[in-house]
Amino acid sequence: MVRRALIRFAAWLRREYDFPIRVPVYLFPSDHIITADGHKVSASFFAPFRRDEEPLVRIATGDYVCLRNDRGRDDALAAFINSFAHEIVHYQQWVATGRTWERGVAVKADAILRKYAENTQRP
Repeated sequence: MVRRALIRFAAWLRREYDFPIRVPVYLFPSDHIITADGHKVSASFFAPFRRDEEPLVRIATGDYVCLRNDRGRDDALAAFINSFAHEIVHYQQWVATGRTWERGVAVKADAILRKYAENTQRP
């Protein structure tokens, strides 16, 4: 279920945004991911120092059942899509400047999500 929702979102992203550098997205069956600096996170973006190396996105999906039971299916899936959008904003930052930062990311991720919702509403 989560994988299908994220594949649909990724397909939409590729139609709507440019991805000049390939960015693989890996789904992990764990509840969290541990970053290189030891933080537990739900998703992460790896930004290599060199532009000839691929960046990557990792998303932890192991807590889907718990989220679904607490929030319902749609809101649980939306949480993963939100994490994906957040990491795509970091990708866009990295492509544009070679670095990433948190300031303003949530607002830009929300804008991506609103655009996705508007473009995928069923009649």
